[in-house]
Amino acid sequence: QVQLVESGGGLVQPGESLTLSCIASGTLPRDNEMGWYRQTPGKKREFVASIGSGGSPKYAESVKDRFTISGDAAKKMVSLQMSNLKPEDTANYLCNMAYGWGRNYWGQGTQVTVSS
Repeated sequence: QVQLVESGGGLVQPGESLTLSCIASGTLPRDNEMGWYRQTPGKKREFVASIGSGGSPKYAESVKDRFTISGDAAKKMVSLQMSNLKPEDTANYLCNMAYGWGRNYWGQGTQVTVSS
């Protein structure tokens, strides 16, 4: 069983930066891809960014050029550096590990609030 634990969320003002981290524990499936989704109440979960072993990072159009995802396989960790945050970035950010055929592990999420 894999557990994903996120950290780094908080309250920031528009234009500020924040870095989220996700640490995985357990026996990780081979060829997995880790990433971030976000969700606000009443809305569908939205893809933010992902990175796989040996693959190029992928980003949602809404965060491209502002967010940077990076992974550390040895530490079983993935980070999301978020800059120039906007109020519309406010959401619960969930760490995701995708593997196999449509299988996923999810973290509990960390709240990011962007407000003046």
